[in-house]
Amino acid sequence: MVVVKSFHAPLQIPEVDLWQLVFERKDRAFPEDKEIYIGPDTRRSYTWAQARNAALEFGKGLKSQWGFKKGDVLGFFSPNSIDYPPVFFGVHWAGGACSTANPTYTAKELAYQMKDSGVVGIVTQVPMLPTVLEAAKAIGLPEDRIILLGDARDPTGKFKHFTEIRGSSGLLGLSLRPRIDPKKDTAFLVYSSGTTGLPKGVMLTHYNIAANLVQLGHCDVFNGIYHSGGIDGKGDKQIAVLPFFHVYGLTCIALQSIFMGLQVIVLPKFDLDKFCQAIQDFGVTFAAIPPPVVLALAKHPSVSKYDLSSVKWVNSGAAPLGRELVEQVWARLTIPVMQGYGLSETAPAVTKGNIADWKRFNGSCGKLLPNVEAKIVDVESGVEKGPGEGEGELWFRGPNVFPGYWNRPELQKDTFSEDGFFKTGDIGYVDKKGNFYITDRLKELIKYKGFQVAPAELESVLLGHDEVADACVVPAHDKVRETEVPRAYVVLRPNVPRTDAKAAELIAWVEGRVAQHKRLRGGVRFVDEVPKNASGKLLRRVLKEEARKEDQRAEGAKL
Repeated sequence: MVVVKSFHAPLQIPEVDLWQLVFERKDRAFPEDKEIYIGPDTRRSYTWAQARNAALEFGKGLKSQWGFKKGDVLGFFSPNSIDYPPVFFGVHWAGGACSTANPTYTAKELAYQMKDSGVVGIVTQVPMLPTVLEAAKAIGLPEDRIILLGDARDPTGKFKHFTEIRGSSGLLGLSLRPRIDPKKDTAFLVYSSGTTGLPKGVMLTHYNIAANLVQLGHCDVFNGIYHSGGIDGKGDKQIAVLPFFHVYGLTCIALQSIFMGLQVIVLPKFDLDKFCQAIQDFGVTFAAIPPPVVLALAKHPSVSKYDLSSVKWVNSGAAPLGRELVEQVWARLTIPVMQGYGLSETAPAVTKGNIADWKRFNGSCGKLLPNVEAKIVDVESGVEKGPGEGEGELWFRGPNVFPGYWNRPELQKDTFSEDGFFKTGDIGYVDKKGNFYITDRLKELIKYKGFQVAPAELESVLLGHDEVADACVVPAHDKVRETEVPRAYVVLRPNVPRTDAKAAELIAWVEGRVAQHKRLRGGVRFVDEVPKNASGKLLRRVLKEEARKEDQRAEGAKL
């Protein structure tokens, strides 16, 4: 058995629930009046104490007004807001779990998740009420179980704001917290992205999330990359463009900020100019972002209008990131780009880059977090590979790894190995110094005459071309060779003509930089944009379907 171990010494993970971890800790290194969550437009904010108090009142209100009990689930359907974390913690204080949904879902998609997770209520914002009402009707959820967060209030007064759900004094038992088993009780139900099949509920226990917060905090203190104090007493500041409904934004921003005492500027969604303006106005020092934002920092002309010199580093996750983009950001802004890796099922992080290594190991997603073990398993033979022995499917085991999918016990056998490793479905390798590299999703590999081609690698090469703004590579079918071939869908920079000559130039550009079997034999197609989900992952299935239809039309034209 070949198991890759973390170079960090094992940590003692506290066996407490999230409320205890954040609000009852004895080692808090910042004052309770430290401002944590800041809305840049309204300048409304929460200090650590205000977030705790708002959560406590809401938790008591859930018990007294709703009869909310341990194990109940509250659904979330909202863009980012500084109100998100206090509502999270209120649910946890009352013994419940949070099921976070993508706020761009249709009513049908929302209804599926809310029904699957068995919510007793949904918290949303005023603009989303029509979608929520339609979904609630579909699953039989009473309208009085729909509440609001955010700055706006319902003008009709029909739907209460979460701050109106408050405890009643004098009722015995309502001021007492239920007993939580951190290792068994679910804190969050986040749903897989659904790029293949229906989304699955990922059960993350209090212990899973607590472990990852402690693991990440240890690494960042170990690396000396941020702190909660500083010359101005405010310390480092991050910016939230990652959606809080997604585990990357949830753990690494919404929760880690209040755990570590770091200010966070909360944007409702990503807008490049507002993102850069907030960095300039608030002196943001670091950011956790997905690859599309790294791409914008590297290439978008608007970035040059702003002073981003306060940013000490950024961390990219959610999808593989090519070396070329990292180098372009450094050349343009002198900002180091580190990478991490994780999944919803690992709460999310299992590896994290070290700022001292970002340039030397550009392209790596870092080393294992403390208490995490890994295996690299050959896809065809099942042979376990050690450092420097080649790529395979990545398996992980650790305290942050989830126990299973919600109401899907039949998936356990395929999800976990007999010795408890989670099978990620991602392909990668580890070098002899313990640095991990992700090459692609197992199911997204293109097989050209039996050779495996990783789309992410070809996308990285294309993005190194000055005239390419974005790219996605998917399999197309070559009828002549009867095999899959890579086809690129490319977004060109403004004023670059979409010509056959340009397509041929890009094909040659790739051909000169990859192995023979990885050439773009499926051609290049120009598109206005590459489809992505809210967390920044490429929606390859959309372009796979487009490629299939193109090939069918081409076959029809030949007949």
